[in-house]
Order: sequence, then C-alpha cells, then structure tokens
Amino acid sequence: MSFRVLTLLLVLTGTSSLMAQKNLLKKLLHRNAGQFEAVLQLPDQYDVQIVYTQVDRDENNFPHFTTHTYQLDEKKYYYPASTVKMPVAFLALEKINQLKIMGLDKNSTLKTGAGSPPQTSAETDPTAASGLPSVAHYIKKIFLVSDNDANNRLYELLGQAQLNEALWSKGFENVKIVHRLGIGGFDEEANRHTNPVSFFEGEKMLYHQGEVYSYADRDFQLNETLRGKGYYADGRLVNEPFDFSKKNYISLKTQLDILKTVIFPETTPARQRFDLTEDDYRFLYRVMSELPRESRFPKYDHEPDHYVKFFMFGDNREDEKMPASVRIFNKVGWAYGFLTDVAYVVDFEAGVEFLLAATIHVNEDGIFNDDNYEYETVGLPFLANLGKVVYDYEKKRKRKYKPDLSKFKIENYD
Repeated sequence: MSFRVLTLLLVLTGTSSLMAQKNLLKKLLHRNAGQFEAVLQLPDQYDVQIVYTQVDRDENNFPHFTTHTYQLDEKKYYYPASTVKMPVAFLALEKINQLKIMGLDKNSTLKTGAGSPPQTSAETDPTAASGLPSVAHYIKKIFLVSDNDANNRLYELLGQAQLNEALWSKGFENVKIVHRLGIGGFDEEANRHTNPVSFFEGEKMLYHQGEVYSYADRDFQLNETLRGKGYYADGRLVNEPFDFSKKNYISLKTQLDILKTVIFPETTPARQRFDLTEDDYRFLYRVMSELPRESRFPKYDHEPDHYVKFFMFGDNREDEKMPASVRIFNKVGWAYGFLTDVAYVVDFEAGVEFLLAATIHVNEDGIFNDDNYEYETVGLPFLANLGKVVYDYEKKRKRKYKPDLSKFKIENYD
C-alpha cells in the first residue's frame, strides 16, 4: 500500500470517527424514532437544541469530558425561563463570601426593603424554620419548586449590573439576565432598580446595601427574537409577533458550562469558578437534588417527585416515586411554551453519570400568553424520553474506570 493511499485512509477513518461522534445524538434520536417522531418530523417548529456531555474518570477519579450536540445554535433565541435562577443562586453565595464580613453567611437573616415602586419588602418567611428569610432558604426554594419570589429577592441582592458582569468576567459571555420573574408591574426601567437589603445576626445589622440602579446592556444580535403570530396583552389579542429582545437570554451551552463549573470545580480554571466554600458545594449538591417530599422547611404536600425533574421522569404519574439510586442535580424552566432542563444525572448503583441540557418550544397555535402550550402532550414526554434514551445508552457504555460518586451522596435531606 502506498504512503498516499495509507494517508488517505487514515484521514477518511479520522473523519468518519469525528462524524460518528458529532452525530451521536442524532443517531440516538433516530434509533428511538418512535418516541420522538412528532418532534423529528417538525424540527423547525419545535426548535430543539441538545447538549450532552459524557464523563469518563481516570485512575485518580479525575473527570474528562466528551460533548455531543444536536441543532445547537447559540445565536438562535429561546426563552430560558426559570433556568436563569441557577446562576443567580450561585452568585448570591459568591457575593456573601466576597463581602468577607465576620458572622455573615448564607444562613444570616436577609431583610429586603422597598425603594422605588413597584418594589415590595420581605422581612419574614413563614416557610423557614426560623420564620426569617435567608440566602440559603431562598436557594433551597429555587431548586425545590422553582420559586419565583425567592429568585427575585436574590436578583435584588445582586443588582442587574453586578449579576451580569460577574458572569461575563468568568467567561460566560452568552448571557443576559435583566428582569425579575413571574411578577407584574416591572418594566425594563423598573428592573434596573433593585431593592435596599440588609443582613442581620439577631438584632445586629451586619451589612446594608441601599437601593441600586444599574443595568447590563449588550447586543447579542440574536436571531428569531420576534416569535409567533400574536399574543395577549391586558386581555386583548395583539396580532403581531411577540418581541423577546428585551427578555432574559442564556445560551444552552452556557447553561451547561455554568452547571459543570459547580459540579466539577476541580476541572475549571480558577478565574471561571464561583467563589464558593466546601460547605457551599455540599449545600448546593443537597438542595439541587432534593425532592419536594424530602423537605420539612418548606413543607410541600402536593408537588410530585418529577415536578422539576423533566429528564427521565417528566412524564411520570403524580404518585410515582423516583428510584432512590438516581439523583438529578438540575434546574428547569418553562414559560411561553419553552421547556428547558439543565442537569447532571447520576445513578449510584449503576455507576452512571452524565451532563445533559435540552430545550424545546411547544406553541402550536403561535399565540403567546394564551395558556395554550403543549407541555404535557409534547414537551415533557420529549424531555423525559430524551433523558431515558441517554441514560440507557450510558448504562451500556463501557468505562475504563468506575466512577467514585461519593461526594454527591447526601445521606439526610431535610
């Protein structure tokens, strides 16, 4: 065999291997086409994007990553909804640590005042064991049930400019978080004003921050920020596309990179990490994977296991329990027909771990704010089946070294 032919064969083999790697998610979807038929037939309608990262450990249990994508387009807009609460939670912990005030920690009482209208105050929290609000309790509510008020109080602690600039400085460029969630009355200007806040230890004030005016203004030149054919405003149908250009934005890859930074800080350059303590990491691993029924404060009586766990379990019955060996460290979001999950999934018994993020848009009639979205019939089954297909693939995938996942095991939830 000539050198030229051998070289050509090596090039073709390498190219084939690379193409196979790039097409893994596509292969998994089409191999299980019966579960994804509706979405695969109309990819433009459903705007699916997926990022899947395999984790392989070496002999020292150090993780190495291989990432696969499907229809990933960081310039194509999708509404991230409540998934933006994840970086807000991480940055709230970071802010406390960087204040470096004796006696101040995530469990300190956080009282929020009211400055410019329509701001409201929050000086108590009946869902907390102490009856008082704190950063830790707000974060717990964010991950347990995606509580909007909890997120908004941390947004107010951070301020718009500090929140975004902290993420940009870490290299998370494709993000813009510029408004509160699930609350009316706050226009673009009002969201730039953030409430006065104070931390207390008993009656002693540890820190006070007055009302802040700041803004994060970047033009990401995103595609398709005008969506649909109409929307409801003040009970009236407006027959023109809905404008998302002033809404929050965070690319799917950035979402997963942020999660990966907290799950695997040892693999992340120091400049990109969040300023967290070991206790912060343990706290986050607990609340990110905790199920509503495992919590005493707050107490949740009606939220099922799968309420904010879309991958693998989003299509479960209300009374169906997740298996004890599986834990999902994640943040979901759903609004305007967009459904997103960003997750690290582990099965302690099977020795399985992987990172997965996906978004899908289900708004068949093209009208926003009409509460007519195909969450239950299309969106949640798609995400649940995607999680199952990737999980099943991971269970069969050969690993040279079985992962030691003990740092993610939480013995006692509360």
